[in-house]
Amino acid sequence: MKPENVFLSEDGRYPVILDQTALPGRRVYLTLHTREEVYEAIFHLKVRGAPAIGICAAYAMSCLAAFLAAKDETDFYRQYKELQDYLNSARPTAVNLSWALRRMEAVAKAHAGEGIPAILSCLRQESRRIQDEDIAMCREIARLGLTLIRDGDGILTHCNAGPLATSCYGTALGPLLLGQEQGLHFHVFSDETRPLLQGARLTTYELMNAGVDVTLICDNMASLVMKKGWISACFVGCDRVAANGDTANKIGTSGVAILAKYYGIPFYVLGPTSTIDPAAPTGREIPIELRDPEEIRSKFYAEPIAPEGVKCYNPAFDVTDHELITAIVTEKGICRPPYTESLAALFGGD
Repeated sequence: MKPENVFLSEDGRYPVILDQTALPGRRVYLTLHTREEVYEAIFHLKVRGAPAIGICAAYAMSCLAAFLAAKDETDFYRQYKELQDYLNSARPTAVNLSWALRRMEAVAKAHAGEGIPAILSCLRQESRRIQDEDIAMCREIARLGLTLIRDGDGILTHCNAGPLATSCYGTALGPLLLGQEQGLHFHVFSDETRPLLQGARLTTYELMNAGVDVTLICDNMASLVMKKGWISACFVGCDRVAANGDTANKIGTSGVAILAKYYGIPFYVLGPTSTIDPAAPTGREIPIELRDPEEIRSKFYAEPIAPEGVKCYNPAFDVTDHELITAIVTEKGICRPPYTESLAALFGGD
């Protein structure tokens, strides 16, 4: 499966992204030539999904570093760090952004003294390696996640965690897409995911194109479909996982988890180990991005739907308490409570 959402231009000089804000109506590809264009693409969700953001950032650093007008290595590293800090400020909650940038920085520092051309070559290799690892990660999460469900199950998902958010199957949608390839059939209920509608615009788009049976529902319909017995499990992605298992994901995810707990439905979080942040002991330490109030007042509408001047609170994410999560599926294994132990074990902890 060749990545179609983030890749390098034919000449290898620039990152190219599929503009997710144009979907599902149009497939528009954008070549990102400048640091400002990369920042704008990440900030405005033209590229989104934690793994895809990290891949885009890695490619951007390897490409933009080649255009730094550095007098020597010392000057190169100074400009490189300025560029890194600038891109890192685009999305504070999705830890894959800072993770990928730190990983690229480590490679640059490891080759200090070898000359700028050698450093640039190593950066390019590392950016490709990050995407190759993401593809392998998606395949393994899909395989492991598929062991948690059965043919004919009804699955509820929130936001978008499919191929558009990664480089392959995705995370939360991976088991469903892999199962479809193996002849299994699931019925997916996709929350529309207000206010940016990633579930309506992107998840349904991906699943329909793959031939998966999907029904779009408004966010406030999740309780009803659960009560009717149509949901066997909830699958969601993640943008940052604290050491105790508290998980940040698109706003509304915690509400789904609370409902699932009430109705006795398993609630699974699927994501790569790169989204686990051991430096955050609990969800309280995860920064929550606040976005433009116009996303609530007027976005997607010909005219504003709220009175002019009304105060708005528009957090992009919420944190689901670890006690509401049945299991966290990573490429290294399925973690279960207590997460302070099972997540630490992924990194060789006690």
